[in-house]
Amino acid sequence: MNQISDKQSTTRLVILALFCCLLWGSAPVLIKLGYEAFSIHETPSILLFAGFRFILAGVFVLLFFISKKKNRDQLHFTGETSEAIIWLALFQTFGQYFFYYIGVSNSTGVSASILSGASCFFALVLASCIYQIEKMSAVKVISCILGFLGILVMNLNGFQFSFSFQGEGMLLLSQICSAESAVLIKLFSKKENTVFLSGAQFLLGGLMLSALGWVMGGSLIFSKTGLFILLALSFVSAGAYTIWGILLSHYPVSQVGIFTCTIPLFGVLFSILVLHEFDAVNIQTLFSLILIVSGIILLNRPTRSKKQKGT
Repeated sequence: MNQISDKQSTTRLVILALFCCLLWGSAPVLIKLGYEAFSIHETPSILLFAGFRFILAGVFVLLFFISKKKNRDQLHFTGETSEAIIWLALFQTFGQYFFYYIGVSNSTGVSASILSGASCFFALVLASCIYQIEKMSAVKVISCILGFLGILVMNLNGFQFSFSFQGEGMLLLSQICSAESAVLIKLFSKKENTVFLSGAQFLLGGLMLSALGWVMGGSLIFSKTGLFILLALSFVSAGAYTIWGILLSHYPVSQVGIFTCTIPLFGVLFSILVLHEFDAVNIQTLFSLILIVSGIILLNRPTRSKKQKGT
């Protein structure tokens, strides 16, 4: 199935994509709690922490994969498989999070939240203009704009947006890596098992992040609470990225990518529930939700004709 063609398919996409974004929305809260539990205050230790998170995520996904004999029998590890794992590890795990953590440490939370909406734009441009695996359309552009405006409105509370290469520039590079990884998953899943690729790239990317963090002098102070949070984050990554990869293998990149605009909204929800930041709820949040949902509905409306299949 390469294209949404009926109500059941659309419903499946919406439920699974929103579930992934809900998991990702919980990550910032868990990361914040993890920093406190591990006494993390500098970038090298952050990279080490992130590396351990993705190593565990990779182990979980690979254990799930090999637990099914059918998967083991169908797996054919080739040179192309190794190449796919390396490229995904470089963009999806190492590149995306290396740039992200450096960018966050040199910019405001508002900037990070707003720029997170750039991923759907980059994914659309890469998929349609560079790799040409789907067609650009006005509907796709308008949907991405609505999603981005939703994130922008949610953060329009007297903020002043500035730009620096070490801050916002790094965040943009992170989103480019995220978009590139989405397109690569779409391409590699035509020949490779998506679940295996997800687990293997997590493991490799996590090792790369951990090694860099360790070389830079990072260290962690372990505790029972910290280990629990680390396991929770690993499950979040393992579940969300694996499901996301499966969705990308079945649906156009743009139709899946638009859902990433909901991640900040879920982040607000978890901030309220866990951190009790009730001031995050206001009329802007509601208007933001309306814009983002409008973009998702527009791009995934069930009236798309079958003759558009494959776009």
